[in-house]
Amino acid sequence: MTQPPPMHSLLDANGRPALGVFEQTPDRVDWRDADYCSPLGRRHGRLRRRLAYKQFEYFGIVAPDLFAGCALADLGWVGAAFMYVYVPSTGAMESISIRRPLGRGLHLTHQPVTGHSHLHCRRATAHLRYSAAGRALQVETRSGLEIDASFAEGPDHCQPMSLCTQTARNGWVYARKIAGTRVYGQVTGAGVTRDLGEIGAFAHHDYSAGFMRRETFWNWACFSAQVGERRLGLNVSCGVNETSFSENCLWLDGARIAVGPTHFDFRRDDLTAAWTVRSACGTLDLQFVPCGRHTERLNAGLIASDFRQDFGFFSGRLQPPGHDAIEITQVPGFCEDQFARW
Repeated sequence: MTQPPPMHSLLDANGRPALGVFEQTPDRVDWRDADYCSPLGRRHGRLRRRLAYKQFEYFGIVAPDLFAGCALADLGWVGAAFMYVYVPSTGAMESISIRRPLGRGLHLTHQPVTGHSHLHCRRATAHLRYSAAGRALQVETRSGLEIDASFAEGPDHCQPMSLCTQTARNGWVYARKIAGTRVYGQVTGAGVTRDLGEIGAFAHHDYSAGFMRRETFWNWACFSAQVGERRLGLNVSCGVNETSFSENCLWLDGARIAVGPTHFDFRRDDLTAAWTVRSACGTLDLQFVPCGRHTERLNAGLIASDFRQDFGFFSGRLQPPGHDAIEITQVPGFCEDQFARW
């Protein structure tokens, strides 16, 4: 098959983004290249564009008895990060949340293929390194929580989901996600040290950036596992990245399969209640039972956030088009409920 030409920048010479689902990842996604206007067509200056642009990167790790992750976020007025380790069998959790005014000490790359994002502060350092060969995460904290993890990319591994969608009248969001890929390295925290290769861990990675709605909401679900002979990964959401195009997909032995609009049913007033995750196309009929969570809450007037990421286990049925149905039981993964005003 002939490969499409390299996509050097998401934005064209006039500052307008390419929209759609891409077979390749753009080399550059940068707010400085954007022609960003108000909904009524007034072009915003450099400072307004800078503050309106949001970017976040997340590296998650799952195994039957381990959940770990690190997120770095540039929210314009503030930089934020969190990292955690959770052990379901003991209920032990170790987590750190960091906020940096104007993003001091935080740098997020505009090169999703070969970039380097990093955080340096008194409590922790974190590095997310990207190359054509894969993704790598290194975290060190004063409390002793440490993550050193990496996974491979390329034709013999998972095919990333890469897309850009319009948001509101004047914005856009680029997202690149991958799940269902083996991860290697070591995690220390919450009273344990685990070799990720030995415990059969999987990774999820998310690179998202763009001019999001002033008030943004989403639900999101993701899992990764080996089920019999099949290697599975899931990434579905509701509330973002679904204007004409959708990020929803299932990975089956590394091949990406599109999934239709997905509905999340859960209770905000009962953190122990199960979620249901179902797609309109019939590909997903899942129940998710949480066992722990990481939460972030901020209410500072102009900016606010209410974030809940549940750790837990999926069971149910997958019916990928053109494939036999797959029954899953106790597959580890995440569900999120997020509201942000930024």
